[in-house]
Amino acid sequence: MISTVAHLEKGDTVGLVCLSSLVEPEKLGKALAFLDELGLRYKIGDTITAKHDYLAGSDDVRLADFHAMVRDPEVKAIFCVKGGYGSARIAGKIDYELLAENPKIFWGFSDLTYLHCAINEYANIVTFHGPMLMAADKMDDLSKKMFLQLFSPIEIQYTEAISPLTTIASGVARGPMIGGNLRRLVSTLGTKFEVRTEGRILLIEDIAETIPRIDAMLQQLKQARKLEQLAGVVIGSFTQTEASDEALLTLMKEYFSDLGIPVVAGFKIGHETTNMAIPLGVDAILDAQEKVLRLLPGVH
Repeated sequence: MISTVAHLEKGDTVGLVCLSSLVEPEKLGKALAFLDELGLRYKIGDTITAKHDYLAGSDDVRLADFHAMVRDPEVKAIFCVKGGYGSARIAGKIDYELLAENPKIFWGFSDLTYLHCAINEYANIVTFHGPMLMAADKMDDLSKKMFLQLFSPIEIQYTEAISPLTTIASGVARGPMIGGNLRRLVSTLGTKFEVRTEGRILLIEDIAETIPRIDAMLQQLKQARKLEQLAGVVIGSFTQTEASDEALLTLMKEYFSDLGIPVVAGFKIGHETTNMAIPLGVDAILDAQEKVLRLLPGVH
């Protein structure tokens, strides 16, 4: 059974790191102001100012920064401030046993999908798929409110009160919540961090991918036999696709309508102003008739 992590208290210290693309530290002000609003203190990792080509420091620097935050007893949560690309480059060198012995909140999305898969599997702890802090000024109030799940065990319920949802296939499923960015999920295939889908509810989202490219990625998941093992599918935000919502929905129906599992589209989870943060690894219930997604708390 995957383990939840300890909740935050006001006044706790969190660690800010970037395990992916280069950060512009001068733009960090709004992120720090948001942490102040939450009543949190922070330690700024070396990767926030580090530079190595397009990365936030060399692989060794990013790995060391992550490990330093894991080891630091003061740091109760690790927030990734930006995505892009790069987390897969350090996934094979992370000390997952160290993280399992010092479990703490790990928060981020997009490129961090690769590490969500790795940490859920090898450290056996819940992680959080939520907005990057560098986007603090672009988050709406609902997205900001979702950070409160870190302060006390809250069961999350996503209904059409948040956004219109479309049932692609009916049914009810229960299983661990997994997934995130579609491109990063596909890039785990054939590696030791390959996404495990057996009996799980899969979240997918992406940005700036055309319909043919989304089709190609779904086809790869299908041929890797990842779709036939699923319990359910949650389709998040697909933004900047250069196509209509109808075209995307048609594509999703081609892949998911005949699997015999519940599939619902329209969740505001992903690269959008509303980006609902959810815990990964926890038990979830997806009810396609009622159009409800319920998730157990990620903290204790």
